Amino acid sequence: MLRRFSLTARLTTLYTLVSALVLIGLGTLVMVATERHFVELDRDYLKDKIAMVRRMVHEAGASETLQHQLDTTLVSHHGLYIELRQGTRLVYSTLDGVSPPPALPASASKTPADWTIDGQTLRGMNVAFAAPPTADGSTPPPLQLLVALDTVHHRHFMDSLLRTLGLYLLATISLSGLLGWWAARRGLSPLRVMKERALAVTGQKLDQRMPVDAVPVEFADLAQSLNTMLARLEADFARLQEFSSDLAHELRTPINNLLTQTQVSLAHKRDVAAYQDILASNAEEFQRLARMVSDMLLLAKTEHGIELVHREPVSLHHEVRDLLDFYDAVSDEKQLRMALEGQTTVPGDRLMLRRAISNLISNAIRHSPQGCEVSIVLHDDPQAPTLCVTNDGPTIAPEHLPRLFDRFYRVDKARGHPESDGTGLGLSITKAIMVAHGGSVSVDSDHGRTRFCLVFQGRVDH
Repeated sequence: MLRRFSLTARLTTLYTLVSALVLIGLGTLVMVATERHFVELDRDYLKDKIAMVRRMVHEAGASETLQHQLDTTLVSHHGLYIELRQGTRLVYSTLDGVSPPPALPASASKTPADWTIDGQTLRGMNVAFAAPPTADGSTPPPLQLLVALDTVHHRHFMDSLLRTLGLYLLATISLSGLLGWWAARRGLSPLRVMKERALAVTGQKLDQRMPVDAVPVEFADLAQSLNTMLARLEADFARLQEFSSDLAHELRTPINNLLTQTQVSLAHKRDVAAYQDILASNAEEFQRLARMVSDMLLLAKTEHGIELVHREPVSLHHEVRDLLDFYDAVSDEKQLRMALEGQTTVPGDRLMLRRAISNLISNAIRHSPQGCEVSIVLHDDPQAPTLCVTNDGPTIAPEHLPRLFDRFYRVDKARGHPESDGTGLGLSITKAIMVAHGGSVSVDSDHGRTRFCLVFQGRVDH
């Protein structure tokens, strides 16, 4: 049931319950201490009266003089009752109409005992002591003395104290509840501010941030975590918007080509050779679309985490040499010098690593000026073997370097590479493949040279 309450109501309820328990415990302690104090006062009072009666007995003996002295003394002690017996003989008693208990406990000689007769509560002590010797020197039987006190004045005081404490507890608990509600509502006001900020967040307005300096320390970590989450969402949403725009742009070109060629071919009758040329051109556009869809599926899989089923030792030197042979015709056309240095072996999926390396080499060939050199250097580091592809060409501005591995991102916003048949996903795929292998990819560009490096988690010992 408590889970349906608001946080303010929960805190108020808990604070009120704690206050009630503390106040009730304090009131109980006061009542017990007061009652114990009265018992101690009554014990001292009764002991004093016992000593007084014993002194009178030793001075006057069991005679009429003793009775007169006791009557005279008890006139000023209202509510005090005395009964003195010697054996079975009643020597003196003021308990007329007030019956004594059948038998007081043995501890009543040191601690007062209570009993109730006809609604009257008495607290008494009994003691036995030797009687004074008689005139003939014989030893009489011992005397039994019972001294009792009417506690009605104590009861009245305790009842009045209980009523006062009860009223005080009700008033204090009510006030504590109000103060607890005020404190909880005031203390949780930063949450309401954060709630208003959160309600203002929309897909078009992700720049809202939670107040960190204006909230208590307990909420500062929560606010900072929410701000970090909002910053990630804003960045991811911006990338998603840019990706959607880029994807639409990339798909529009082949679709427009297919639509235009189809409409032109349908406008007039043509011979079989013309239709074959049109279908061949359309097939190229379909292949481009198929590669783009395949690349997008691969990126989607790597983002959700994929396991490398075909993990094996891969010689990077052999893979790079095979790829250089594959790109030999393209490099000769641009009169590029291809250099390979070093060797290392790493664990991984051979086909995926070949594709990542192929993306870097093709990218270097594409952006290298005619007659320059593309170098591939392998570093056989036991902890982090690397493969670096370096090419000459225009220096990439520092603000573009962190974005090179984003999907469809291009430094040239006009997308001015008509000679390239790439989908704009090569570097993104390279990064995804390295992440799947537990490695990373980096890039630096300075003084007309650009270098991409693949960093692996570890090598395979030969």
